[in-house]
Amino acid sequence: MSSALNKMTVEDFDVKGKKVLVRCDFNVKMENGVITSDKRIVASLPTIKYLIDNGAKVILCSHLGRPKGQVNPEFSMKPVAARLAELLGQEVKMAEDVVGESAQALAAGLQDGEVLLLENVRFEPGETKNDPELSKKFADLAELYVNDAFGSAHRAHSSTAGVAEYLPAACGYLIQKEIQFIGGALENPKRPLVAILGGAKVSDKIGVITNLIDKCNTLIVGGGMAYTFMKSLGHQIGNSLLEADKVDLAKEMMEKAEAKGVKFLIPVDNKVGREYAPDTEAMIVNSDEIPDGWMGLDIGPETQKIFADAVKDAGTVIWNGPMGVSEWENFAAGTIAVATAIANSDAISIIGGGDSAAAIQKLGFADKMSHISTGGGASLEYLEGKELPGIAALNDKN
Repeated sequence: MSSALNKMTVEDFDVKGKKVLVRCDFNVKMENGVITSDKRIVASLPTIKYLIDNGAKVILCSHLGRPKGQVNPEFSMKPVAARLAELLGQEVKMAEDVVGESAQALAAGLQDGEVLLLENVRFEPGETKNDPELSKKFADLAELYVNDAFGSAHRAHSSTAGVAEYLPAACGYLIQKEIQFIGGALENPKRPLVAILGGAKVSDKIGVITNLIDKCNTLIVGGGMAYTFMKSLGHQIGNSLLEADKVDLAKEMMEKAEAKGVKFLIPVDNKVGREYAPDTEAMIVNSDEIPDGWMGLDIGPETQKIFADAVKDAGTVIWNGPMGVSEWENFAAGTIAVATAIANSDAISIIGGGDSAAAIQKLGFADKMSHISTGGGASLEYLEGKELPGIAALNDKN
């Protein structure tokens, strides 16, 4: 497996006068045809502007939502083209189709520095099947291919991986940054490396924990999945979230960490509620004393201190997943404490998308983090040590 750190980037191409197909992640949030967050469009601008400034003929493509291989106006890229034109301060031509007559004619007529956006790639039934015929049609539109859609890099689709079989292929700035930060943290981290994992289920993070035990100095587990680890130590966990079939595995993982000299931290106290509701009656109890009928919904104050201390002297911190039901104010303290500790540390900080990224944004800490990943599922698979098809398909530097 070639290292993702050795992939060609957009700057390795001579793009002047060349038609460059760029796979972006324009899967933006929309309500009634109006974009409610243009964060993903803004994130793609450095790559697009580089190509425009260097005289490329720029052809952009992306998916939006799940039209399931059918043309559905509700999922048209037209609002994206309009917003992109505003952000770039220049016209963005919009194709009426993905690889049909409209796309072909507009691509053929592009001048240096002009921008074309294709219609939603998932209007084509072959896209998610990685159909070679469709991949070839994408390739026929251009001379070079740039993948800048990290959020879709774990999918082997025609526009994310297949097209790279037929054109010279490199990554854009967004994917390059993901590779440098996440890949760098896994292959050659500044130590100590501390990983903090939260979220509901152990089963979602087994691969990540297994991979990180081999690389981390300290592994911290919070959130709903921590109760399966407590159960494996023989603790009473009341009605807390439990994956009964993963208790033995949780015990094995803790033993494996101990054998490798990795600190494995789980909560020592919890904020528990009588029921799963934002305004339920709540109290703080030790991890081995959760009463029957109560459930853990956040880490307790003592645990917050221990987790924050572990972060203080870290060289690199990777965080994925909340410490409790962080969307409820009453049970958000643990997640806020971890976010604050990371923001105040001097560590290289990598936030793995999803709820953790949302918490960081909400608290206004985004500019204190080294890197906030743009792909939830993709960053998880990357942390598991899996090869992502959209990155594997790119050319290696010589």
